[in-house]
Amino acid sequence: MLITEQARITDSLIMRKILDALTILTTVLVLGILGGGFFTYKYVSSEQFKAKIMNSILGEVKGLLPNVLDKGLPNMTGPSIPTPPSLNKLKF
Repeated sequence: MLITEQARITDSLIMRKILDALTILTTVLVLGILGGGFFTYKYVSSEQFKAKIMNSILGEVKGLLPNVLDKGLPNMTGPSIPTPPSLNKLKF
């Protein structure tokens, strides 16, 4: 009976050490995720990031703009559309 109690105590200590290690690992992972999220939010909401994104978007739009204008503008247009008479000349 003494051996079974000793085995139970040993198993309990091993299980306790495993659970303590898992608790520490989980705490480190959660703190890493929270810290990473905080610094990502700070970087994305910074003026430096906004300027970088705006420059890249404007650079792409400027590169596409001449091609779009060349394809979209006609060489010749039709006659102008007649305008209706002004409201002062209309009589009801």
